[in-house]
Amino acid sequence: MNHNNDDMHWIVIESEYLHRRPWLTVRKETLEMPNGKVVPEYYVLEYPNWVNIIAITNEGKYIMVEQYRPGIRRTCMELCAGVCEGKDESPLASAQRELMEETGYGGGSWSEFMCVAPNASAANNYSYCFIAENVEKLGNQSLDESEELTVHLLSFEEMKELLKSGEVIQATMAAPLWKYIALRDK
Repeated sequence: MNHNNDDMHWIVIESEYLHRRPWLTVRKETLEMPNGKVVPEYYVLEYPNWVNIIAITNEGKYIMVEQYRPGIRRTCMELCAGVCEGKDESPLASAQRELMEETGYGGGSWSEFMCVAPNASAANNYSYCFIAENVEKLGNQSLDESEELTVHLLSFEEMKELLKSGEVIQATMAAPLWKYIALRDK
């Protein structure tokens, strides 16, 4: 199966920005489908790329954070995560910075685990997931003004139970955790 089939690409006829703010950029496009049909209004949300980290301490504990999410009006258990900022050299650098800022943990060995498109039909960004093994407490949290979160150190079974019970609801975090569990349990 060819996933990069040029015959399936839509042509942008017209594009205009409707709203440009740091956390919400919307563009409206007029598109032509391969069959010639014109879609007069298609909306795309532009976001920076995101990162999240499956972080495991040198004691074998999984680092999870708990924080309130206004979008769904709910407190969530999550992986440490954040935005790829322009000052960062790479998604890996963003992930390492976010883990240190949000949890005070760092060091260890890092590898990119997977990359997903959070909403490929309407958003233009990707979410990169890294595995950080043998991290250790190196400092204190350094949270942004809009962040308030609690760090939890969990066993593998506790982390797995959070997934099974639906407590990890954010799709860009649940997907890599389920993949991690599937590969680990082999």
